[in-house]
Amino acid sequence: MSDEDRNNEKLEWHNVGNKDLLEEDRLTTVQAGHKSVCLSRTKKGYGAINNRCPHQGGPLGDGMIENGYVVCPWHAWEYDPITGNPPGGYDDAVETYPVEEREDGIYVGVKEELHITTLMDQMVEIMTDWGIDTVFGMVGHSNLGLAEAFYKFEKLGKLRYFGIRHEGAAAFAASAFGKLTEKPAACFSIAGPGATNLITGLWDAKLSRAPILALTGQVNTQVLGPGAFQEVPLDKAFEAVAAWSQTVLRKENASELVSLAIKNAIIKRDVSHLIFPDEIQTKSAYEFPIKSKRKHRISRDNISPPQEDMLKAIEMINQSEKPCIIVGNGGRKSSEEILKFAEKIDAPIITTFKAKGTIPDSHPLACGVLGRSGTIVASATMIRSDLLIVLGASFSNHTGISTKRTTIQIDFDRMMLGKFHDVELPMWGEIKTTLELLYNQVEPKSNPDKRDYVKRLWVRWRAEKEKRASTFDDSNRIPNARIFLELSNLIPEDAIITVDVGNNAYSFGIYFEAKRQDVLMSGYLGSIGFAFPAAMGAWAADFSKKIVAIAGDGGFAQYMAEFTTAVKYKMLITLILLNNNELGKISREQRAGNFHVWETSLINPNFADYANNCGGFGIRVEKESELKPSIIQALEYNGPSIVEIISSAGQL
Repeated sequence: MSDEDRNNEKLEWHNVGNKDLLEEDRLTTVQAGHKSVCLSRTKKGYGAINNRCPHQGGPLGDGMIENGYVVCPWHAWEYDPITGNPPGGYDDAVETYPVEEREDGIYVGVKEELHITTLMDQMVEIMTDWGIDTVFGMVGHSNLGLAEAFYKFEKLGKLRYFGIRHEGAAAFAASAFGKLTEKPAACFSIAGPGATNLITGLWDAKLSRAPILALTGQVNTQVLGPGAFQEVPLDKAFEAVAAWSQTVLRKENASELVSLAIKNAIIKRDVSHLIFPDEIQTKSAYEFPIKSKRKHRISRDNISPPQEDMLKAIEMINQSEKPCIIVGNGGRKSSEEILKFAEKIDAPIITTFKAKGTIPDSHPLACGVLGRSGTIVASATMIRSDLLIVLGASFSNHTGISTKRTTIQIDFDRMMLGKFHDVELPMWGEIKTTLELLYNQVEPKSNPDKRDYVKRLWVRWRAEKEKRASTFDDSNRIPNARIFLELSNLIPEDAIITVDVGNNAYSFGIYFEAKRQDVLMSGYLGSIGFAFPAAMGAWAADFSKKIVAIAGDGGFAQYMAEFTTAVKYKMLITLILLNNNELGKISREQRAGNFHVWETSLINPNFADYANNCGGFGIRVEKESELKPSIIQALEYNGPSIVEIISSAGQL
């Protein structure tokens, strides 16, 4: 570069090190503003060239000096450290930068950064316009262009990015975000293994009908096919899990692809997936982008059933003497309407495990959870009813909703209506809207005998829980019943609770008495390890509420590195960790099936010490007397915390 050219450019000068940074014939990599620079020192003095070899992208600063030339570490091509030219008259030179030795160090001058809008900027702008403002992911070599756009929009305050330690945690966090808010968050990865790591969490979202957007990098299309490094045919790998998946290949339709991806995620409550080859991520913005707004692309969803079905439902409810309401996951957001309707017809309310917390267990019509994770209060009440009004439930075999009772089933998804067996009245409608219509037209009922029956069942069941809470096994570990009786009294009534799978989940369903907490779980997929990453997603969705994760030692260990993520972002999450040194649920299943108890024992670290080592708060509970004060201390801690409880291995 000539002196005249340098004078005509506006340069930003950056101090990259002290004057004796390099010995002669040495080189290194330095950062000058946004530029990665290969800085070298030869007999000619200091030289600065672009750190990226123009052939394969090799980092020149990792190379060596030989015969006065910088040698690329990847393919040994040579460049003059001052002019950037290769020997022999070739024209594949690298960019050079002026260098000055000043009293306080070595300075490299780079051009002022031009704020050029990229195609990725355009696409992220569409995302944020549609309301997606939260991304969980891991930045890597095949998604850097998209990551740069996230960086810009986070600086503008339009987007929040949370860097995780494993892509599976990103998908679980985004899944929990969607379950809680019914709005999609994005999970983000590189090509190959990063993308495939997302798939378990995406299946969790899909089976739970939670909207989610997966964004994955991909290798350059020019090397796609023969078998490039980290090449996986992502369109095929995601084919089963994604309701909609497309590769971004052209500027002209990039904005529309983002809009369609988000629309599919929202309307279908499913997984959408966009693939970004490396080269598309560095393209400049399209000159004529589509300005797509959510409000102009999605209709209202407050659909009501046909009038004929409404009249039939009113007739069935009016004629029923002992109606009962069963609330599934689809009814979680309609708790006020459900309670109002139940009180008018004096109908007991049962929930599935996935809907736990929708109705306070203290309400005189509440019967708690039905099924394998439930109690006799719910099952006995259901059997003694003559009409089941089922709201947003799937009739899972784990739930055990009776097929021998007259049933009205209400769901927004027509495929769920009568999916497994005939029901007397399948009603297609949004639950909140449908209940409001029914409330205005059904006759009021009074059934004091039913309320009294439910009350007596609760008295008996609470006495039984107290007995179990006081029964210690031979190891004298703390019974699960005692743990969850304490948690029932201590977890704030507006908290968000994320639950793993295993004995800890069964015990939570059976013993914990919910108030108005939101409860999130990997209900249909049943994926171990869900609870803590889901807690991160819940925290991102609602900073104002206390987040409590409940997990066993087997589940938490799968994603325990994410505790450092919680520390990094100062997430107010308390993990209640039941440590029985065993995959306890599997041991129970082996015994029940007359198998040997085999390979379910676990060797664990001290999880409380681990929490403290990571910069959070950890406390270990080995005695019942320590339980309550330890939980209170952790809940009050201003950051992520773990209460490690040495719990019973053989009991639920």
